[in-house]
Amino acid sequence: MKKGIHPENYRMVAFKDMSNEDVFLTRSTVDTKETLEVDGVEYPLVKLEISRTSHPFYTGKSKLIDAAGRIDKFKNKYKKFKKD
Repeated sequence: MKKGIHPENYRMVAFKDMSNEDVFLTRSTVDTKETLEVDGVEYPLVKLEISRTSHPFYTGKSKLIDAAGRIDKFKNKYKKFKKD
């Protein structure tokens, strides 16, 4: 392995899934300005939209998506660019 190409500043970081409020700790080098207290210890915080605790692949639960509504919204949004 090449020397000097890997980060040296690994530390414990809290990752929070905002969809279900699940928090897990892992080592990371990510920069963040927010912090979160977990078990009396303050950790840097990274907010996630989805994680293993909320993703349908891992949970086995799927969410119904209103595909027709999304298509109509897309068509209405770009209707003004339609060539006649």
